[in-house]
Amino acid sequence: METALQWLQDNSGLVVTYGIRFVVALAIFFIGRWLARMVSSLSQRALDHRQVDKAVGSFLSSIIYALIVAATVLVAFGHLGIETTSFIAILGAAGLAVGLALQGSLSNFASGVLIILFRPFKAGDFVEAGGVSGSVEKIEIFSTVLKTPDNKAIILPNSLITGAPITNYSAEPTRRIDLVIGVGYDADLRLAKQVLKDIVDGHPAILKDPAATVAVVELADSSVNFAVRPWVKTADYWPTYFDLMETVKLKLDENNINIPFPQMDLHIQNPAAA
Repeated sequence: METALQWLQDNSGLVVTYGIRFVVALAIFFIGRWLARMVSSLSQRALDHRQVDKAVGSFLSSIIYALIVAATVLVAFGHLGIETTSFIAILGAAGLAVGLALQGSLSNFASGVLIILFRPFKAGDFVEAGGVSGSVEKIEIFSTVLKTPDNKAIILPNSLITGAPITNYSAEPTRRIDLVIGVGYDADLRLAKQVLKDIVDGHPAILKDPAATVAVVELADSSVNFAVRPWVKTADYWPTYFDLMETVKLKLDENNINIPFPQMDLHIQNPAAA
């Protein structure tokens, strides 16, 4: 204890100097991190004001935050007297080793850059990617956040998105609804077709151009199947789909056209009668 106290007394000037440097370095780090958050937030707002896609804005603001924090750490080390050039070289070597160990994370980062450059989707689009479906909320450095129709958040690694097919249901302004409606073999085929055409022609959400298709598509085991394929605006797809399914059932019932359903006939033999 006396030796430690003696050392502090002999080197009090050095201790005070490096103590002040350490406190200032900490202040630089915390101020830099606060500045990074503020600049990132301001850049996000500026991009939103310029009507840049929200997904792109969130990605760029994340990059800005990471760069400022990295620069702040270097400045703080420099103030402590640590040679930053040597530190950068050491950091580069360590980064190479870490990069080899974290190839998946680097792949996610590169995939995020590709998503931003080629724009296969934008914020708000409903997509199917990486085996899941949802609306795009934002694109981050390593992952993309999707929101499902039942309001669950899915955090999807970017490499899974670029490494598999992407289906963007919102990319085009119109979509085709594909329905297969089966009627019994004993039904009036012409009447059934006319009923289906009237339903499609009278629906306000169904587009006139391109024209809808109503045609026999299959003579199945227990039914004659009609392909009903109207076109709608992409935003009207599901409301129209649900409405058509209900209307088809009601209109076919009104016209005494039965819709076959799977059933099994069971024949029981009475051994005693034989």
